[in-house]
Amino acid sequence: MSRSPGLKMRNVVSFLAVFLTLNALAEGKLNKIEEDNWQDLLTGEWMVEFFAPWCPACRGLQPTWEDFAGWSEDLDIGIGQVDVTTSPGLSGRFMVTALPTIFHVKDGVFRQYRGARDKDSFISFVEDKKWTGVEPISSWKSPDSLQMSLVSYFFKLSMVLRNVHTTLTEDYQMPYWVSYVAFAVATILLGGILGLILVCCIDCVYPPRRDDELHHHVQQATRADKKDSDAEEEDDVEELEGSQDEGEEDQDTQDENLSQDEGENSQDEGNSQDEASQNSQEEGSQDESENYRSENKSRRRRARKAD
Repeated sequence: MSRSPGLKMRNVVSFLAVFLTLNALAEGKLNKIEEDNWQDLLTGEWMVEFFAPWCPACRGLQPTWEDFAGWSEDLDIGIGQVDVTTSPGLSGRFMVTALPTIFHVKDGVFRQYRGARDKDSFISFVEDKKWTGVEPISSWKSPDSLQMSLVSYFFKLSMVLRNVHTTLTEDYQMPYWVSYVAFAVATILLGGILGLILVCCIDCVYPPRRDDELHHHVQQATRADKKDSDAEEEDDVEELEGSQDEGEEDQDTQDENLSQDEGENSQDEGNSQDEASQNSQEEGSQDESENYRSENKSRRRRARKAD
């Protein structure tokens, strides 16, 4: 089977790109940035390209970037390249989402280059200090920050998982679902282990209460509840006694009112009896006086008849 002309051309371009890259590296003009030496970017001035060998745009930019690397001594800057396939942690640390991506670095301050991708534009960007008009990357997204370091570890982990998946499906010829099941089980186990570690850390920071202390607290709480219940019962008893006393006082007041009413009634009756007796006495005296008068009249009549 004969290869197509397009495939042959791609192979030739790839070979030339690799050859030119090795030649530039041999001359010391183009620096290869990896996980172990990326902190060199924090000192001095740099122009760094993130690329991947399988990226067509990266392969097209490769000759221009190598020509630009020849100006590193004249511009007094460092020019480097980062292969994201061999250094996935750096792609996460710099939050590279598209390829190729170019950064300008000056004394640890990172700026993303978004201009034209030709040699003259690169030289003008550095020589005329056009990078001063570009907004730096915020501090919380700075590659040397703690959070971006954590992101880089996640990118490394993703690359490891990808390599494991490729090994299972291509080298061992396993079905894809076997790889997915294996990753699912590993995720569950890892989650359980992390949860156990988290619980242990929480127990160390906030140790659990002992049984005797818990029993003591329960007894204190029970005693407090009993005291509250006894106090409530005493309050109820006092309320009942108070209500009984009030009832007795009401009864006494009612009895006193009744006795006073009876006394007034008896007094009224006695007064009426006295008045009746007085009336009867007055009537008796009137009768006696009338009898006396009548006797006197009869005596006088008898004396007159005797005369």
